[in-house]
Amino acid sequence: MVRSRRSVRAYRPSPVPPSLLRGMLETARLAPSGANLQPGRFIAVQGTVRQHLSDELVQSWQQGRQEVEDYGYFPNPMPKTLRRRQVAAAQALYSALVIPREDRAGRNGQFERNFRFFDAPVALIITIENDFGSGGYMDLGMSIYGLMLAAQSHGLSTCAIGAMASFPGLIRRHLGLDERTHIVCGMAMGYADLEAPVNQTQTTRCSLDEYFRTMG
Repeated sequence: MVRSRRSVRAYRPSPVPPSLLRGMLETARLAPSGANLQPGRFIAVQGTVRQHLSDELVQSWQQGRQEVEDYGYFPNPMPKTLRRRQVAAAQALYSALVIPREDRAGRNGQFERNFRFFDAPVALIITIENDFGSGGYMDLGMSIYGLMLAAQSHGLSTCAIGAMASFPGLIRRHLGLDERTHIVCGMAMGYADLEAPVNQTQTTRCSLDEYFRTMG
């Protein structure tokens, strides 16, 4: 199941039963956390709330109105070794879509789909309280992955959407959240459209020797 999971960016319109979503979230919350604090929240956005949120996100991104993010995601500056991984991931995505590097409009159009949750039937915004330290993000990350694996076990697919973190104030306003709520990411969930070219994207992982060693 772990080896078959991948980030899916095109979905069939088939709805996900609310009872199934609730059950998967309960499973995800079984993830371990320091002192059992269970940080973070999952918010499903639907109907007009989702439509208005996505419309303004797309408009704000097109106009270059990104905000100060609630937390730092990438290293700054980005080391060359990590930059190569980042570039390789982008090349895998746009190669699957047959969008060349010089096709800026095509690449922008694909990126905008982040803000529409890739038209998945389930759209989630994931948050954390602002007074948690790095450990809270680690614990929430385990819960997020738990949700991805729970979805996979039920024949569903997911894609985490880090782009949402670039518009924390906008999202808080649409969802009626206070300033203590940090926006971590979004998530798309649903039944994968297996024929969509974007879902043929294949990324690689670094070798075991790059991140594991035995001492003693």
